[in-house]
Amino acid sequence: MNTERLMKIILSPRVSEKASVKADTERQHVFSVVKDAKKLEVKKAVEKMFNVEVEQVRLLNMNGKHKRLGRVFGKTKDWKKAYVKLKEGFDISYGEPEAKQ
Repeated sequence: MNTERLMKIILSPRVSEKASVKADTERQHVFSVVKDAKKLEVKKAVEKMFNVEVEQVRLLNMNGKHKRLGRVFGKTKDWKKAYVKLKEGFDISYGEPEAKQ
């Protein structure tokens, strides 16, 4: 696979309470990915960017929400979400410093 393509697959990590619980208990991390991403591409992109081994990838197509601003109706963009389960012993930290003991 093209290295340039792999670097564009992951858009951002999804940080929420549910995502934090999943990361702590089930070793799953949640990412926003490009709309046309495939499971194998997401797996290789995460392994390359974070130096971890991926066990499983699940992809979800998320529909945008319907919004209204006064009389104008609109809709936010549809997007794709990836749940990435890491193998035992691997973890991803998003820039927070490691605790010194």
